[in-house]
Amino acid sequence: MLRVERVSFSYEKGRPVLEDLRFQIAPGERVGLIGANGAGKSTLMKLFLGLLPCQEGEIYARGVLVSRENLARVRRTLGFVLQDSDNQMFMPTVYEDMMFAPLNYGLGREEAERCVDAVLERLGLTELKHRYNHKISQGEKRMAAIATILAMEPEILLMDEPTTALDPYNRRKVIQTIGGLPQTILIASHDLDMILDTCGRVILLSQGRIAADGPAEVILRDRELLEKNRMELPLCLSRTGG
Repeated sequence: MLRVERVSFSYEKGRPVLEDLRFQIAPGERVGLIGANGAGKSTLMKLFLGLLPCQEGEIYARGVLVSRENLARVRRTLGFVLQDSDNQMFMPTVYEDMMFAPLNYGLGREEAERCVDAVLERLGLTELKHRYNHKISQGEKRMAAIATILAMEPEILLMDEPTTALDPYNRRKVIQTIGGLPQTILIASHDLDMILDTCGRVILLSQGRIAADGPAEVILRDRELLEKNRMELPLCLSRTGG
């Protein structure tokens, strides 16, 4: 579903942010993208979405090259949940936000509304449908942002720090929601406990390179590997000694 071939990127000449990245994500996989600040996670997400151009190498989403010419096709395949829901929810109500993309993708209003209702029901968010975005809690807004992206019916879901700034209840609700989604999912996060709960595989970035790529249970229990790359064990493991 996602393929990265020898991708490198620099904001300044001679100072690479990403170097020679190569990996694939298979249909249905849930992959956690982890790394310390400055490791290159956000840059890689922007490359997937075509917000930054590939300087070296190629990225494919469902077999389609991510390029300026193909952005419309790529963005029909990819859904991106932003870290800050306020930057994603730009219409007055949850309903209007969720209707925006399906209508702009050419669905009729009745079909778009059926899609919106189905997503809200599946996530248990029907009561939010006609709520104003500025009057719902941060946790509700995060869930509504996920619903808005799912209304686009993407095959691949990219998520940037989906549990940041949530209280324990809403954090658990987001984790449960992610666990029930059928899409291929790539999650960039510092919340290693959430990654352990939701992802079967982890890619660890360090200074723009892949330092490890393998089962989440193996990588997230490797204290030496994590500390070497300026990270710590998930809290649930550090309490029990891993």
